[in-house]
Amino acid sequence: MCVHMTLRKRFMPKILKFSRFSLRDLLITAGPTILIIALACGVAYWLVDPSPPSTITISTGQENSAYQAFAAKYARALAKQGVSVRFKASLGSEQNLRRLEAADPGVDIAFVQSGSIAPDQAQRHRLLSLGSLFTEPVWLFYREPRHIARLTQLKGLSINVGPEGTGVPRLIRQLLEVNGFEAGDVTLGSLENTPATMALLAAQIDGLVFSSAPDAPLIQMLLQTPGIKLFNFAQAEAYSRRFPYLTHVVLPRGIVDLGRDLPAEDYHLIAPTATLVARADLHPALIDLLVQAAAEIHGGAGWFSKKGEFPTASYTEIPVAPEAEKFYKSGPPLLQRYLPFWLANFSERMWVVVVALGALILPLSRIVPPLYVWRIRSRVYRWYGKLRIVEQAIEEVPPERRAEVYAAQMQRLGEIEESVNRISIPLSFAEGLYELRSHIEFVRKRLLVLMRGSDGA
Repeated sequence: MCVHMTLRKRFMPKILKFSRFSLRDLLITAGPTILIIALACGVAYWLVDPSPPSTITISTGQENSAYQAFAAKYARALAKQGVSVRFKASLGSEQNLRRLEAADPGVDIAFVQSGSIAPDQAQRHRLLSLGSLFTEPVWLFYREPRHIARLTQLKGLSINVGPEGTGVPRLIRQLLEVNGFEAGDVTLGSLENTPATMALLAAQIDGLVFSSAPDAPLIQMLLQTPGIKLFNFAQAEAYSRRFPYLTHVVLPRGIVDLGRDLPAEDYHLIAPTATLVARADLHPALIDLLVQAAAEIHGGAGWFSKKGEFPTASYTEIPVAPEAEKFYKSGPPLLQRYLPFWLANFSERMWVVVVALGALILPLSRIVPPLYVWRIRSRVYRWYGKLRIVEQAIEEVPPERRAEVYAAQMQRLGEIEESVNRISIPLSFAEGLYELRSHIEFVRKRLLVLMRGSDGA
């Protein structure tokens, strides 16, 4: 029993040596194929760019503005998905637009007011709209006891419209122009929102104009400040017909404070819309994330909109991004409804890699097995070349050299046989090895016959 165990332990490694699968040969054979597939996957991965940046920058607006307040909401929404948002303050819509047109590397997205750019100019600068977010009514506040019923009554007054870059000065000049104003009829100030509000409260100016969502803190404050009145655009519908980017909205009675009945009547206002704008090179996954955040932030009912009215692909002269347009038509992508954003985005965009793998693996899988078989059998076949050399060497040898040549070739046969006995191949290919060994023995017998004949001669 002990002898049997000893022999088993002694010969088992040799048995395994000849019976195991030749992983080394397979790796060498399949190596170029694996490399080609890896390179193809790498190129496909680079082309689809599945990983969006983890940080984006948004150009906002002035201090205490609605743009600034909404930017903070976007930051909180995107932070849940692992994307951090940096803020870059601006004067307002016009400056935001200029930053995008100039391809400012420090700005990825920005709030832009409708009517700020022509469609062909937006295409030329490769700008995309992610949707209209909310209306930005034109708020004209002035001091009591003055009562202003029409814009023509602003003649001779000092009205602050904000600095160039906010979008408001251009809009107000258009409104004054259609009302027959000429240069110098009204003094237009350029203070920023907060200083202008302080100047109005201190009676240093007669009025001021904002174009902002009602969420802005300064708007909320002025609507409830005694002695400050809001201008009622009684001709709002006419203005919206003259300027297609303006809409007629109504500030309902009591919406500010029902208990105090503020305002005490309905106010008609004109309003452009705020649009979230990006350059065409913004990562598509970020567009998906931003429009979903926009739906969460702006989708509820507001002072001037019903639930679900915003965000929308309407009310913008800038071409809408395909991803945003798809979202507004059919909602978020299927995978993003059930999977975390990063995993869903990776899965949706890596289909190109799957296609590349399929296109390569199917044909290459037919090449690798024959190459593997050829590599294994070549270990046996190459010795047939050496055996053939021995046979050629003993052909037509001069009688005086036969003894020397036959002896040398006999020794060579022994070396070949010794080398062949050390060949390691899987058992499924052992038939070829045994055939080689029988052929070596055949040549040896022939050589022995020749050597005996030479000795007899």
